[in-house]
Amino acid sequence: MTLEKAQTLIEALPWLARFHGATIVIKYGGHAMTEDHLRAHFADDVVFLRYAGLRPVIVHGGGPQINAHLDRLGIESSFTAGLRVTTPEAMQVVRMVLVGQVNRDVVAAINRHGPFAVGLSGEDAHLLTAERKHAMVDGAKVDIGQVGEIVRVDADTVVALLDNGRIPVVSSIARGEDGTVYNVNADTAAAALAVALKASKLIVLTDVEGLYADWPHSTDVISTIESSDLAELLPGLSAGMVPKMEACLTAVRGGVPQAHVLDGRKPHAVLLEIFTDEGIGTMVRPDTPKEGA
Repeated sequence: MTLEKAQTLIEALPWLARFHGATIVIKYGGHAMTEDHLRAHFADDVVFLRYAGLRPVIVHGGGPQINAHLDRLGIESSFTAGLRVTTPEAMQVVRMVLVGQVNRDVVAAINRHGPFAVGLSGEDAHLLTAERKHAMVDGAKVDIGQVGEIVRVDADTVVALLDNGRIPVVSSIARGEDGTVYNVNADTAAAALAVALKASKLIVLTDVEGLYADWPHSTDVISTIESSDLAELLPGLSAGMVPKMEACLTAVRGGVPQAHVLDGRKPHAVLLEIFTDEGIGTMVRPDTPKEGA
């Protein structure tokens, strides 16, 4: 057993060298966020990254927690084209749950290991600026309330925290130019922040093993896909996978060398992806340059 442990450490060596000092943005959600043992494993992974010399940044949503709180308050939840219709009343709950509950829970889990995590909202220091997003239904724009599309990222505060050895934990709330507060998809927010930070990786944790080659007929996972091939597949993907794969595509096209979708239900998924030769999940990478180009 001791030899196996040594071999595992040696396998990690080239990846430790490669990613030392690198910024890694991790979108945290799904079962990894709602199950106690997976929350603990995730916190362990993030602190391990920090001690290994990487610079992790966490971006989180909180759909299940928001739904539960809206239900308790008797506020109806509805979705249009896969997006939550966010009335001013619902927005107050979304903001309270994401910033006041989920963010604090993530920070607390990480800080069991030491004074590392610092919670932020996308509103803080104008980190995320958004404008109103409309849903498209049968080719027509539909108003879905205070749902935002990110138009600008000012990552100075996140960079300052990273330079100070901290682990920023960002909730996916954004402000508009007029001060309106918007609910922003956490996958989208993570991709925008990864681009702004010139991150070495974007990692999106979800509840499937990766991008399936021929779902629902097969559970074979595509291990690597280039951005143009992914763009062709997007229209045919399931509604749940579209924002995650769009986030990966946005990140890679914005200069992030690698974007990954991993199964957050697998303990220590983040470490397995970064520090093992075979990795796990699906990696999106830029198109290979054509000869003569």
